[in-house]
Amino acid sequence: MGQQSLSVVVPVYNSAEILPHLIQRLEPVLAARADEYEVILVDDSSSDGSWEVVRSLARERSWLRGVRMVRNYGQHNAILCGVREARMEIVVTVDDDLQHPPEEIPKLLDVLDEGCDVVYGTPQKEQHGLFRDLATRVTKLALQSAMGAETARKVSAFRVFRRELSKAFADYRSQFVSIDVLLTWGTSRFAAIPVRHDPRTMGESNYTFKKLVTHALNMATGFSTFPLQIASVTGFAFVLVGAGVLVFVVGRFLFFTPPGESVPGFAFLASVIALFSGAQLFALGIMGEYLARMHFRMMERPPFAIRSTTEGAVGPD
Repeated sequence: MGQQSLSVVVPVYNSAEILPHLIQRLEPVLAARADEYEVILVDDSSSDGSWEVVRSLARERSWLRGVRMVRNYGQHNAILCGVREARMEIVVTVDDDLQHPPEEIPKLLDVLDEGCDVVYGTPQKEQHGLFRDLATRVTKLALQSAMGAETARKVSAFRVFRRELSKAFADYRSQFVSIDVLLTWGTSRFAAIPVRHDPRTMGESNYTFKKLVTHALNMATGFSTFPLQIASVTGFAFVLVGAGVLVFVVGRFLFFTPPGESVPGFAFLASVIALFSGAQLFALGIMGEYLARMHFRMMERPPFAIRSTTEGAVGPD
């Protein structure tokens, strides 16, 4: 087992209490596994004093750097920022809440050494509630359509990958970011292994059901044409239903309606028309989502902006 150079990227949001514990557990693991390493704490505009804790930790450790975002951009945007700041050959991403035990990192690195480019640490058992787990499953289904890989169902924020993959998305500029999809731009060699995930011991998770669903929508419409395919199939299916209804109504009028009487079944036809209208609005809504994302990408809004870093940071930042 050879020594490696590691960059650990940690997106930070309102985790002032737990950050010292995370660094305390990370340090011996990195020292034992890597001959050169760094930890990059990306503060996603926290409101609980996390940045002050990051600066304090950085002053005491030469291998730790902090980056503070201008505003809250989201977990994946913060990770992208950290990846672009990374200097070592292998990047490790972990959450800031110690649900990803640092002691499990060597297991991921061992699999990476076998020839993979990306390795995920899949939880042996989910530590969230029913609705959070359901939202996670929906997100992974959307991710599978965007990644086009079976491994998508085993993705996790606990991952290791080779930094050279970031060259494939070095010029990516969009506010909609999915690190896992971007990694597919650089490789198809993915792997996943089950690892221990611990319950959160301090604070509350900032990844709510709403945020997960929004992330799934962003992935599906930002990196995949699958929703458009759904709209096309839905439209074609309703064309067949409409043709069947037309045959039914005309046939009933020709063969079963006495001369001089109107075509029966107005309520039925009104319901069918309303159903078709709903399908059309559904398809238009999906196309509207794509147009909105095209609009934002044409604006070239950056995925993140940095307010300050611990290297040369002065004042009360």
